Order: sequence, then structure tokens, then C-alpha cells
Amino acid sequence: MMHARKEYADLQKFAPDVYETLRALGQQAAKAGIEKELLELIKIRASQINGCAFCVQFHILQAESLGVSIDKLNLVAVWREAPQFSVRERAALAWTEALTLISNGVSDELYAEANAEFSEKELTYLTSAIASINGWNRFGAAYRWTPPPRAKPRVA
Repeated sequence: MMHARKEYADLQKFAPDVYETLRALGQQAAKAGIEKELLELIKIRASQINGCAFCVQFHILQAESLGVSIDKLNLVAVWREAPQFSVRERAALAWTEALTLISNGVSDELYAEANAEFSEKELTYLTSAIASINGWNRFGAAYRWTPPPRAKPRVA
């Protein structure tokens, strides 16, 4: 079992400027009008690829709070085979995978597919969200941040 590397795990404490920069970058796409539900899906997918358990769980919980269906969340890892995803979501997830696995490059076909669903401005902001989550994933995976627990229901 992996254990968190607690002595270096608190980014906000040890590098607050880095924390705030990543946080601010991650918020820009939503401020620019990209759907929050879509952003959570791309954050989940990048986090799955990067092996960041904290970010996978955190963004699943965020997506649930926005009303994304459990079926869709369960199928993010296999989105190509699942009918629950719209054309726009598929383009965003493919773009996410290409930018997360950047050493494989980004084909002209993939760019055209993404550009068909997103304006140049939207694609730029989507790219910034992918860059941000990949940054967070580097910290979460390196320091083995512990996934956040699901909130327990309140008892009256």
C-alpha cells in the first residue's frame, strides 16, 4: 500500500505562490464559459492517465456535485466505448489525452476535431485547464496525496 509523503505534501503551506498560480490557472476555463461539468470530466481523465488518486477522487466528487451522472463518471476511462458522451465531450477527452500524453504529439486530425467543437478561444482555455490539471497531478502523484473522503450524510 502506498503512503502519502506527508513531510512534503502540503503545497499550500510550502509553496503558496505555486498553489495560488495553479489554482488560478485552473479556474480560468470556467470563467471563460467552458461548461464546469465538461471541465470535471477532462480533469478526471487526465488524473486517471497520470495516476493521481487524489485528483481522480476530488474531481469525481466535484462532478457529482454538479449533477454529472454516476454512469458517466464510471465510464470516463473508457469514454470511446460509452454512448453517454456527447460529441463535444468526446472531442475534449481526446484533446485531454493528447495533451496529457504529449510525447505522442497532436495530430492535425485531432486538432480539426477539437476545433470543430470548440472556438479558438474555447480551445485555448480548454488547453489551459488541461495544463493546470496535469500540473496538479504532478504534485498529487509525486507526494501521494491521500484521496479526499466522500462526505458522510448528516444524521438529524
